[in-house]
Amino acid sequence: MASHDLGSVALTLVAEGKGILAADETIPTLTRRFDTLGIQSTEQSRRTYREMLFTSAGIAEFISGVIMYDETIRQKGSGGAPLAEALAGQGIVPGIKVDTGAKPLAGSHDETVTEGLDGLRDRLREYHGMGARFAKWRAVIHLSDSLPSSACVSANAHALARYASLCQEQELVPIVEPEVLMDGPHTIERCEEVTGMVLHAVFHALFEQGIALEGMLLKPNMVLAGKECARQASVEEVATSTLRCLPARACRGAWHRFPVGRPKRPPGDRPSERNKPAARAEALEGQFLLRAGASGSGSRGLAWAGRESGAWPEGSLSPGHMQRGGKRREVHR
Repeated sequence: MASHDLGSVALTLVAEGKGILAADETIPTLTRRFDTLGIQSTEQSRRTYREMLFTSAGIAEFISGVIMYDETIRQKGSGGAPLAEALAGQGIVPGIKVDTGAKPLAGSHDETVTEGLDGLRDRLREYHGMGARFAKWRAVIHLSDSLPSSACVSANAHALARYASLCQEQELVPIVEPEVLMDGPHTIERCEEVTGMVLHAVFHALFEQGIALEGMLLKPNMVLAGKECARQASVEEVATSTLRCLPARACRGAWHRFPVGRPKRPPGDRPSERNKPAARAEALEGQFLLRAGASGSGSRGLAWAGRESGAWPEGSLSPGHMQRGGKRREVHR
């Protein structure tokens, strides 16, 4: 699949007014939820639950893609058709979670690295044959006064980039999710600092692996004060800090305009207290786009620009190109 085809899938996933449904709970997680309702967790009951979600009337009006678990993508509905086909038939893009979870990082306390690269090429090829057109991998970054360590950031960034490279090789759009956790007493300033550092490392790794950025999706965390922080940031602070962090730190050395997605609410739906920062960020994001700009000694970074400006700095690469190893690489759109 050419990069412009991956880009088409990516844009479909971030279609206006739609969001991605995460239906990738593991069997133990779903079993715990069933237990609270007195429902026995079996392969049949889990299939029935998923089919109910995927075939709900009007789901395609608000859902652009569904992330499935390995068990689910292999299941068939009551009519005999694979559940992935039931989604695709409604214009919903089937997706698959491919990491095998966050495991303790050797030589480090209280840190993890997400695993799942072993055998990933073959699994992705199989999932593509089952109808999957995008995938998801989540890295978990713990935050404190001393964490994360450089080893943790480097290991997770490299794993995300290798995963993304294998996805694009096998014609799947990778969702890249480096999540800085909101647990702890940290301030919003500390979260912004660490989130920026993590995004910088991730995009450097993506650049080194030659990822076509228009053929991937970034799922970043909101920049938040920790749950136990004495001063909780306002909605405006959270939205502003999150949007400031993305272009300032994400893509130095490897920039490109790429789809930025966020869940959309149905018309007339009011955001909850938890979602107000995301709603405010959504409103602010409409004022901006990412463009290339000078950053530091000869490196290329990102700067805010008005959405309508359309101006790219003199001497910079156009939106259809990336710079890598001193050479210009065409990215078809």
